[in-house]
Amino acid sequence: MLLRYLAYTLAAIWLVHAFWPERAHAQQSRAPVSQCQAIAQATPAATFVGFTAPPALPAAAMEGEVSITFLGHSTFLIETPGGISIATDYNGWFRTALPPTVVTMNRAHSSHYTLTPDPAIRHVLHGWGENGEPADHDLVVGDAYIRNVPTDIRSGFGGMEPNGNSIFIFEVAGLCIGHLGHLHYELDDSHYRAIGRLDVLMVPVDGGLTMGAESMSRVVSRLRSALILPMHRRGPIVNDFLAMFGDDYDKSYATGDSVKVSLRSLPKKPLIYVLQGV
Repeated sequence: MLLRYLAYTLAAIWLVHAFWPERAHAQQSRAPVSQCQAIAQATPAATFVGFTAPPALPAAAMEGEVSITFLGHSTFLIETPGGISIATDYNGWFRTALPPTVVTMNRAHSSHYTLTPDPAIRHVLHGWGENGEPADHDLVVGDAYIRNVPTDIRSGFGGMEPNGNSIFIFEVAGLCIGHLGHLHYELDDSHYRAIGRLDVLMVPVDGGLTMGAESMSRVVSRLRSALILPMHRRGPIVNDFLAMFGDDYDKSYATGDSVKVSLRSLPKKPLIYVLQGV
């Protein structure tokens, strides 16, 4: 009789652990895992090493081609293989045929954000936080995973505003795409560790409104992205930026305002690619 009672008790415990509803809930609420984060030594010459982690997105979402179109100033339209559209540093000036699924913003200047976005936009991600806290985004939309790394910006009269800018990172089709926003200060080792690998980098080039060409070139060199897309200003300032890079980089002016990129088509040698309109 005692043995039968113990058997029933053990069976009941097993059933509770096997089918307890909290288990399923916990799995669903687990934060997504970045495929672009990296382990790096805390030195300027560090080489990022990818690590194996459970995928945040289905395997099918790790394939395909991403379209990137320069709309103007710091706004790019990123279109994923799964039909998600993302507009960076969205200010409402540069319109698309359909409202983007997601927009990101930074508030260093009015040309980088709007407080009255199109209500049809499903997700509006501010690069600044509320009540002095940094912005913290971990969003999966369709086949895209979007996260941010906060940075400080300059404020009036020589001051500094903590966490007023965000570097937004878009993980799509196995690619790591980063937009530096309105970056005012060179990044430190903690930023580089939080960013991880960036295959495509959107970098402000303006001769000093964000950072000077020399400072920005050091950031670009440290990130070692395969495809580098200048933004923010045009003309001779872009040429000054290109002149900061030697033969280790290819440089090219596009004949259009768009580029299609996949893991397979990434250039083997880093390419600074100036889209039409920049």
